[in-house]
Amino acid sequence: MREIFTGMPWWVKWVAVPVIAIVLFGGLIASVVGFVIGLLFKVLVFVALVGGLVFVVRKFMSSSSSRSDW
Repeated sequence: MREIFTGMPWWVKWVAVPVIAIVLFGGLIASVVGFVIGLLFKVLVFVALVGGLVFVVRKFMSSSSSRSDW
């Protein structure tokens, strides 16, 4: 593979080959990136919801235990 690119001009290596790769595999790359971003978003929402639930439960438990002390 290296011998093939040795005699080529710089623009073939650095412009034409990446453009061809993006045209051929662009949809695949976009779907993989979209899946990863969607997964990260869902993980962040999950962490926020669990954190909020823990906060509310702790707040409720502390307020109910302080009422029982009276």
